[in-house]
Amino acid sequence: MGKKLTPYQDSGLNKKKQVEQMFDKISGKYDGLNRVISLGTDIKWRKKVIALVKAHQPTAVLDIATGTGDLAIQMANINARKIVGLDLSEGMLKVGRKKIAAKNLSDKIEMIQGDSEALPFEDNAFDAITVAFGVRNFEDLEKGLSEIRRVLKPGGIFVVLETSVPTKFPFKQGYKLYSGHILPLIGRIFSKDREAYSYLSKSAAEFPHGEAFNNILKKTGFIDIENKPQTLGVATIYTASK
Repeated sequence: MGKKLTPYQDSGLNKKKQVEQMFDKISGKYDGLNRVISLGTDIKWRKKVIALVKAHQPTAVLDIATGTGDLAIQMANINARKIVGLDLSEGMLKVGRKKIAAKNLSDKIEMIQGDSEALPFEDNAFDAITVAFGVRNFEDLEKGLSEIRRVLKPGGIFVVLETSVPTKFPFKQGYKLYSGHILPLIGRIFSKDREAYSYLSKSAAEFPHGEAFNNILKKTGFIDIENKPQTLGVATIYTASK
């Protein structure tokens, strides 16, 4: 087995603490960089996630790895009574709370610091749970998914938006060039944190996607699993239930 991929390989901290530290450091630049790195397509992908959640008419929604709250804010229009955004990074949450306050949504969206592998909620607490570009940062993926399943209501929907790797020529080769060289360069220029954006590009390329991730969802007890590749396969939307 190779060494586990982490943001700061020689820091001595576990992956969870390194991810928290990384997002604290880049929180001020994160939203702008997301738009640049994804060429704006992440907005379209998030709209599809919102539509899937809205179709289930949820009362309570949890957005894990919420970051600065983009997805949670967009879900304010689906008429859920309760929306909770959870993230490891207090730096990201601070940015998110300012955005939420500016949109007068503080009464509807709660942003809390927490660990996806030890969720501070009762069993069967949420009708819908989302994770956008966050599952690949879990230290123990199966433990995190099992916790998500625990707090999801039976019949509820779990939606994951995550990076994946195109499989067809020439998109596979183009993606490799972009993620391996161009994305880390953009990250260095704008955030001054070479390690952070090197990690983000490598973790995107190495994370199990498609059927491999479907099988992990199945192993952790989810049912009705589907995956929908987006934009030539550079991202995938997964849906599952309990």
